Amino acid sequence: MDKKRFEIIEKQGKLQQFQVIRDNETGVLYMSQAQGYGLGMTVLVDAEGKPLVDQEYVRSGKHTM
Repeated sequence: MDKKRFEIIEKQGKLQQFQVIRDNETGVLYMSQAQGYGLGMTVLVDAEGKPLVDQEYVRSGKHTM
């Protein structure tokens, strides 16, 4: 499989690091936060509580669904 399922599309911070990760099959966005030995990860949601989808990525036709 050439294409990676998950891709880091945004990253910020050094000691406390935040990343936005895209699922390349669905376009759904996740956020992870790491500090020291701790790590948290969650799906990003819109105002209605539905998973946030990278619409530009879906429109580009690069997703696999």
